[in-house]
Amino acid sequence: MTPAHPAPTQDFPIASYRLQMRGDMDFAAVEALIPYLRELGISHLYLSPIFTAAPGSTHGYDITDPNQIEPALGGREGFSRLARAAQAAGLAIILDIVPNHLAFVLDNPWLRDVLRHGSDSPYARHFDIDWSGPLYLPMLDATFETKLDGGEVTIASAEDGPVLRVGPLDVPLRPDDTATGYDAATDFAALHDAQHWRLVPWETERDRLAHRRFFNVTSLIGMRVEDGAVFEDMHRLVFELCAAGEVQGLRVDHVDGLADPAAYLDQLAARVGPGIPIWVEKILSGDERIPESWPVAGTTGYEAGRAIARLLTDADGWDQIRADWQAETGEVAPGGDHAYARQMTELKPWILSQELAAELHQLISLAEAALRDVPSQDAGPEALREALEALLVEMPRYRTYFTAGDPRAEDVALWQAVTDRAADRLRTDGVLRWLAEHIATGDSNADHALRVRFQQVAGALIAKSHEDTAGFRHTAYLAANEVGAEPDEPVLDAAGFADHCAERLARQPWGLTLTSSHDTKRSEDARMRLVALSHLPDAFSALRADAAAALPTLPRGEVADQDDGAPLAPNRLWYLVQCAIALWQPDRENLPERLAEHMVKALREAKQITTWPYPDEDAEEPVLALARDLMLRWQTSPPEALTRIVARAESLSLCQLALKCLMPGVPDIYRGCEGTAFSLTDPDNRRPIDFAEMARLPQKTGLAGAKSRLLRELLAERRANPRLFETGRCEIRADSDGFTLIRRSESGSLRLTLYPTAPRDLAVVVETAPEHA
Repeated sequence: MTPAHPAPTQDFPIASYRLQMRGDMDFAAVEALIPYLRELGISHLYLSPIFTAAPGSTHGYDITDPNQIEPALGGREGFSRLARAAQAAGLAIILDIVPNHLAFVLDNPWLRDVLRHGSDSPYARHFDIDWSGPLYLPMLDATFETKLDGGEVTIASAEDGPVLRVGPLDVPLRPDDTATGYDAATDFAALHDAQHWRLVPWETERDRLAHRRFFNVTSLIGMRVEDGAVFEDMHRLVFELCAAGEVQGLRVDHVDGLADPAAYLDQLAARVGPGIPIWVEKILSGDERIPESWPVAGTTGYEAGRAIARLLTDADGWDQIRADWQAETGEVAPGGDHAYARQMTELKPWILSQELAAELHQLISLAEAALRDVPSQDAGPEALREALEALLVEMPRYRTYFTAGDPRAEDVALWQAVTDRAADRLRTDGVLRWLAEHIATGDSNADHALRVRFQQVAGALIAKSHEDTAGFRHTAYLAANEVGAEPDEPVLDAAGFADHCAERLARQPWGLTLTSSHDTKRSEDARMRLVALSHLPDAFSALRADAAAALPTLPRGEVADQDDGAPLAPNRLWYLVQCAIALWQPDRENLPERLAEHMVKALREAKQITTWPYPDEDAEEPVLALARDLMLRWQTSPPEALTRIVARAESLSLCQLALKCLMPGVPDIYRGCEGTAFSLTDPDNRRPIDFAEMARLPQKTGLAGAKSRLLRELLAERRANPRLFETGRCEIRADSDGFTLIRRSESGSLRLTLYPTAPRDLAVVVETAPEHA
């Protein structure tokens, strides 16, 4: 089977190198890196979003103006200069674009116009807003009335007109509201009530929102790019950059959040032309495949990184780890094979009621609107809530792709299974089956609105349940708790990996292969430390015992109770020890504090003893104290079990790199990962990179030097014979010592032999053979 979209007219990519813009990385800094990146052997420079973003943004995904390049990065002139330098060096540029949302902040010029002019604004339909009432702004820390009583409300003038100033907020007023005649609290209250918007406390966002959020992030507002005019306005600068030859590829952020991903991609591909490959950030769950009709070069590669980690995981060691985890934590009855899936099913209703309550309220309203066209149905809001919740809970993927056209057979089969499982959850299934039918095939405007919103919320629920909650609660084997991974299925044999490679070669030979990114929960070498636990489960057990021995040294009373609600319950100790193993380096500064900072995030994401909105620092502190103590002790005197795990992980890291470069697809290198990368989830993975040190790595000893040399060797092989890597068939076999991967084409072959249990310098052997070998 060949991809539905013909291969782009560019040469086959050798590799991409992803840089995180902002902070210490502007266009001038990137330009200075070009000689180094060219020498490294890449073909594509992959930049995170470069557009003007919210003040202080550290990542650029909270864009405020999609048609302006961030001045702090160097603006349009700086980017054009970088593009010319890259082209002169033979490097193409991949640009990360964000069509799904903009920042819901008062610095957004389009939003300011909407706040001032309401539904009469030319941008009113750009944003995904329900204009049946005011646009709620959940930006206050108290009620508006409290702010009035405290004397915090005044009228002021801004560059774009009069504003209502409430503390640090300057909110645009209607054009006919002037800065005169309002000098009493009652006047300010009336003025506030007369606007197109309402300022409300941030805590009320669960109850009422008039805009579509990105997941549960209220400060990001959904955009209606399914509208042709909005599509053009959101991409005007992107199209200019592509037409000018300054951008040679696009990466689309969170494609599943769009109303109709397939229609969007068709429109985007038609506008930029076949010479601009498009990659999509798309999480493939289980055996899900990228839709054949999408005109894309491939995904950004979560599924490929998952396959590598699963292949390198030792099956027997995983069985022992799972048994130990169940015995020590009591999380699952002995013999349970689907602990994570069960936890997800139990967790989703809670996420809907807490994190996505506003979205569920919106869905109920949309279902009620669709119901009005069906006189035979008379379901109240509670029946609709129950049915919608059951359908959402049983969705195993980010979404289906139903539109007004003929549905895909895959979606029909999936939806039937979801509907049947959801029906089993209810006492009566009449309303549920009516809803399921109208979501899939309804043809009224109300049905369409329900269908679009349901499919968007389904993805948000998966993300919040999996990546942002269960992944921090289910702690058996964190190597499998990755974006796009399946923690219940952490092992893949050679035959399964061969099937994955064949599928990838057939469907997306240009698909990216990532092992680290700004979104992964652990960087690639940190993850291999965790994979090494499956090879040495007894060493892992010894390190857990070492950590547990430190508990009595903490202030008495902080660890008295070891039940599920206690700060240092066994489940959390498992998480902490694995993170310490992943992050440990003998002489790296600030590791105790970095581990503690990550544990704050982990505890709040798990949402069991503390949360982001309502942090409980007293509950957090015992965990942070143990984290600091454990890392400090291990840096001072590393246990023998830790050194064994580290040594095994070094071999696994080189095996991972070799598979990444030789399997079907295009290796994507995250900044700094040509050397060692031991970091945890963001913001830990956005720390500055010493590129001068990166350039010296080939002369270094240790894992960093070995990785750098191996990467250069493998990228040279890809450059010497790109046809082999684009079309060459892939064979893999396993023996008692490791794996052998062979790529073959009419131009020759390449044999890669991996020995994960051998010392680092013997772990990877690369052999080439001439044509017809």
